[in-house]
Amino acid sequence: MDIKDFIVEAGEQSLRIDRYLSERCADFSRSYLQKLLKDQAVSVNGKPVKANYKTQEGDHILLEIPDLKEPDILPEDIPLDILYEDEYLMVINKPKDMVVHPSAGHMEGTLVNGIMAHCKGHLSGINGVLRPGIVHRIDKDTTGALLVCKDDAVHRDIAEQLKEHSIKRRYRAIVQGNLKEDEGTVDAPIGRHPIDRKKMAVNYKNGKEAVTHYKVLERFGQYTYIECRLETGRTHQIRVHMASIGHPLLGDTVYGTAKNPWKLQGQTLHAMILGFRHPVTGEYMEFEAPLPEYFCKLLDKLRK
Repeated sequence: MDIKDFIVEAGEQSLRIDRYLSERCADFSRSYLQKLLKDQAVSVNGKPVKANYKTQEGDHILLEIPDLKEPDILPEDIPLDILYEDEYLMVINKPKDMVVHPSAGHMEGTLVNGIMAHCKGHLSGINGVLRPGIVHRIDKDTTGALLVCKDDAVHRDIAEQLKEHSIKRRYRAIVQGNLKEDEGTVDAPIGRHPIDRKKMAVNYKNGKEAVTHYKVLERFGQYTYIECRLETGRTHQIRVHMASIGHPLLGDTVYGTAKNPWKLQGQTLHAMILGFRHPVTGEYMEFEAPLPEYFCKLLDKLRK
């Protein structure tokens, strides 16, 4: 175990302790530090504190960093649709029915299992042993472009770009109903559903800022084909926002209707365009993941 020791100096007071620590410990993500706070691995003046504790001048802070555990997840030779790769990062076109990282009930066959085999251990470790290389994610049944980081410095840079909303993300989706406007914005905070904790919801009391811009591409009467542009990246953001305005995604039996007339496997949502500044070269790069076959066939049926 590694123990870090800090004294809060003049000018550093009145900061949330998770922010204070993230500024002092650049090698760790804020979410990881928040986990340590939750695990009571951070004490101030000898007492454990929560993430919302505000620092005071003279505070004595001890941060206990547990020894890294070897992942109990195994590399698997899983075919990957790689849109781009260099020594620092990869952009992968994730297929439907693939979980991004291992979790209870999904310890095998995940994207992480595949990239561990492909990269032979050269992945960032900032988000812990279950999420090596993973800086953002998409749902199991959402397809499309996903960025994977091979070292911690690249991971931190991409995470900062996500935080600044400078990464370009364009999704394609088919929603139920006929949208009235050709373009619109849903600006509503998202948090845990107050009753069903497995779901997310528009939550003005405890939610985090979430903004989704949408644009109509084609209309099919009962359904509308749209493009969504994300400013933020909350869990299930597009699914929750479109359902909140009465237009859930086609195939989404969690936030929409249980009826599925097209016998789809989950929501019709595809992360089509991903653009970012390369952390090492500084070059702007943009990638487009082609629409999956099921999505193209569905559009053909709707057009007919």
